[in-house]
Amino acid sequence: MFTSNPFAELSASISPATMKTYIIVMVVLVAAGTLFDIIHKRSARYFFDNWRQAKNRGSRQIGGGELASLAVRTLCVEVLTSAEFCTVRRRIAHLLTMYGFLAYVITTAVMVFGYPTPATPAPAILPSLWHIGALMVCVGGYWFWFFIRADVAAEGNSPFRVMHADLFILSLLASVTLGLIWSFLQGTGASWWTNVFFVLYVAATTVLFGSVLWSKFAHMFFKPAAAFQKRVADADGSRSKLPPPADKPEVFGSARRSR
Repeated sequence: MFTSNPFAELSASISPATMKTYIIVMVVLVAAGTLFDIIHKRSARYFFDNWRQAKNRGSRQIGGGELASLAVRTLCVEVLTSAEFCTVRRRIAHLLTMYGFLAYVITTAVMVFGYPTPATPAPAILPSLWHIGALMVCVGGYWFWFFIRADVAAEGNSPFRVMHADLFILSLLASVTLGLIWSFLQGTGASWWTNVFFVLYVAATTVLFGSVLWSKFAHMFFKPAAAFQKRVADADGSRSKLPPPADKPEVFGSARRSR
């Protein structure tokens, strides 16, 4: 299972061109949803207006070299290691999910575009990374969902209580879980169940990438920019004039409140 390319096996019933077209459509949906989210909610305008106001409050100018250094530190600390999370277990769950998702998505694209049929066998590392990435998402995502969420861990609410903001994490978990089951069933010869779980896998994946406008998917693009702005504000002195932020628990995947 771990060394078998599930998309090469799929090519017996669905053409590689169809699989490639589907991935391209998903990329377009993510890009269009993110852009529409920025325009509709005026996120970019708010971000740049806030940055301009903060810059005017600053006590000194920051040069290009220092800006580059701040950008590198933002990438290494807030993006690659998720240091903004306040607890170790939340940070570990986030990193497992993030890096698992990247491995899962990248290897999917490489196998579909580079090794779409049994006649073009993929290096064993690619399907292994696909399965490992999906498992990492499951470990990090289910750990977060059942044990770390603020309303579950701190407020004692049921882990099965679902809100609109949970669309991203739930569709992500559904996609990788159904993908793993589909891949496993391919090797069992149970063609009917394989087809059922493949349809469910495609449906969950379509929801994941097609619901950017309504989910928290686009936040993964906004957070690095916000973290960079915060570092710049600290460096030029504009943030020091503001009151310190209140301590609040970080929430991964959704901003949840009791009502």
